[in-house]
Amino acid sequence: MYYGLLIMGVVLFFVSIYVFISMYIEREFTFFDTFKALSALILGGLLLVITLPSLKYMLFKEYDVVKGSCIIDISSSGRSSEASFEMPVTDEQFYFEDIPDLDAYGRAVPYYCEVTVTKDHEFEVSYKIYDAKSRDLILTSE
Repeated sequence: MYYGLLIMGVVLFFVSIYVFISMYIEREFTFFDTFKALSALILGGLLLVITLPSLKYMLFKEYDVVKGSCIIDISSSGRSSEASFEMPVTDEQFYFEDIPDLDAYGRAVPYYCEVTVTKDHEFEVSYKIYDAKSRDLILTSE
């Protein structure tokens, strides 16, 4: 997901610059074309501002592992499901997509989790879910 956001930001940014240059060369500034180019510039710039600070951590694989008890809430909508990992000890929340259902263990049951994130804790990389009492591995994203 991280690289998708980064690529989308770069593409939108450069497409908007190209559209602005072509509008300047042709001396044709319609409201709709200007609005589209400005919207693409703002959205691309916003995506770059969000993703570029974590680029160093993703490229050099500098990750932190957040460990501790966690509560996992899985919400299913359509074909995909999204899980939120709430870590009460560190008061952080992480999100993952396409996670299998944990109904056999219960939704509000506390688990022991190891969540791998970038050093700045902005982007999630992987997770491991363990049973809270026996520390048996239940599920992993790898």
